Amino acid sequence: MIQGSAFLRRLRVPVYALVDLTLLVPLLASALLSRLAVRPYDVGLGPEPLVNHVHHKRALEQRRYRVRTFVNHTYYITENFDWKLRLPPGLQYLTHALLFVAACWRFRCLYFSFRGGPLGATVLLWRLEPFFYDLAGVKTVVMPYGSDVQNLLHTPNLLLRDAIAHDYPFHRHGRRRTAARLDLWTRRADHVIAGCDWVDYLYHWDTLLLAHFSIDTDEWKPAGPPVAAAAGRPLRVLHAPNHRAIKGTAHFVRAVEELRQEGVAIELVIAERVPNERIRDLMAQCDVVADQLVIGWYALFALEAMALEKPVLCHIRADLRRFYIDAGLLGEDELPVVDCSVTSVKDALRRLALAPDSLPALGRRGRAFVLRHHSLEAIGAAFDRINRSLGLTPSGDRA
Repeated sequence: MIQGSAFLRRLRVPVYALVDLTLLVPLLASALLSRLAVRPYDVGLGPEPLVNHVHHKRALEQRRYRVRTFVNHTYYITENFDWKLRLPPGLQYLTHALLFVAACWRFRCLYFSFRGGPLGATVLLWRLEPFFYDLAGVKTVVMPYGSDVQNLLHTPNLLLRDAIAHDYPFHRHGRRRTAARLDLWTRRADHVIAGCDWVDYLYHWDTLLLAHFSIDTDEWKPAGPPVAAAAGRPLRVLHAPNHRAIKGTAHFVRAVEELRQEGVAIELVIAERVPNERIRDLMAQCDVVADQLVIGWYALFALEAMALEKPVLCHIRADLRRFYIDAGLLGEDELPVVDCSVTSVKDALRRLALAPDSLPALGRRGRAFVLRHHSLEAIGAAFDRINRSLGLTPSGDRA
């Protein structure tokens, strides 16, 4: 059965290639003719169902841009996207071309990852996508999110390489295409945004941020002033892995189990495949959030916790911290996470469990950090600078 499925997958490739060749001239014509369109939206965010896009839309809208998100499928984390194009089985491959046409006629600028825009998942047409946007006069801003740039030959993080081998053994089969897409969009995008540990894989960027993640701090805010963990109950630690090996889940579990055997009052709450709205409720019920021990930088989950004034355990690579400090983006002692590794996480958890009075101050530092660097206002300002450098001004300014 497995061999049969593999055969069917291989059979689809020439069929899809033939579809691409059939669509080539119509897509070229559509891209060229779209130059005549009065595009109703400034920015389109897609086509992957990333929760980042939901926040980025709000950040851009605060700057008076007209924005829409668009996807060709959804994921359990959220379905809160403006346009969701789903075709019946057997016709799904055509969603790429249909979304591309819609994007050219509706958006002045597209934000997407290094996987490319609507044509990024095609067999042949992905290589021509930058050329199509040049024909259409559509600007492109490319920003990574993780696996879209992870050519593991270029990371010094061997623990991450080992974790991906465990969680995603098939990742190795896409390395060459990942490298090819990264090279394509680095050369052809109008603007490239870098940050996080993504700088390991990129050889050029136009804007460097700590990370492009944005948070609606009015939506993600504590219900009240931070308080220490109540006496007489265990310290509640929330961990929500979407990739267990990459997040270091086994190390969190082992550390908590060993601390409980030593008599430390602590419990670990693990939430998997939980929608984003539910995550916020779970965070509110816990004292500390355990992010990851492998990647070496923080991401959206950690920022959501910080916005709720929850202390965050997270491994921060020393070389990345030094890089962002030297680049002028981070103060010497500004990063408010409880930095720990697979070997020190147990001690870090013990310190928090035995000193619950320290939690409120850690929580306040975290929210202040988010407000400075990752609020809708902060990221919206960065996006606005990028857009204006490309000659794109908000529709709201012209109204």
